[in-house]
Amino acid sequence: MTMTFGLTDELCNTQYAPLVALCAHYQKNQMLAPLEGVLIRQKKRDFSPTDKLIQVFLSILAGCTTLNEVNTRLESESCMAAVWGWERFADQSCLSRTLDLLTLKHLQQLHQATTEIWRAHSQVPSHNWRGYLWIDYDLSSLPCGPQAEKSQKGYISGKKT
Repeated sequence: MTMTFGLTDELCNTQYAPLVALCAHYQKNQMLAPLEGVLIRQKKRDFSPTDKLIQVFLSILAGCTTLNEVNTRLESESCMAAVWGWERFADQSCLSRTLDLLTLKHLQQLHQATTEIWRAHSQVPSHNWRGYLWIDYDLSSLPCGPQAEKSQKGYISGKKT
């Protein structure tokens, strides 16, 4: 799949263009393929259980705080769905039913799959942990100057700052 960006005469509009590009990258590199190891027994009508797990993940990336937001935020996102080979996104009730079927065994498989995904793409294993880790925080509640980098007013135990 080759990605091109530009103007088109097609009737396709998305408010999640960066997420669509990220989806194309995930799809091209099969980054979410380990999710296929989560074996949920469920009828496949329009979407497989793996497709629904991916859609839950995408709803989180799209900023949905609950699954019922999928119907309003992602229902019209045919461009993002097309990247994954879907005509549309599943209804939130369909996603909820899939999550309701998860057992402890499925959660272990899901944990295994997500661990496999992040280990393959994380920089944590190659980080030099022998060096110092500097953590700088100030609990003195003294006011900071307006020239302090990223200074903001804060709240410390009821005192006005």
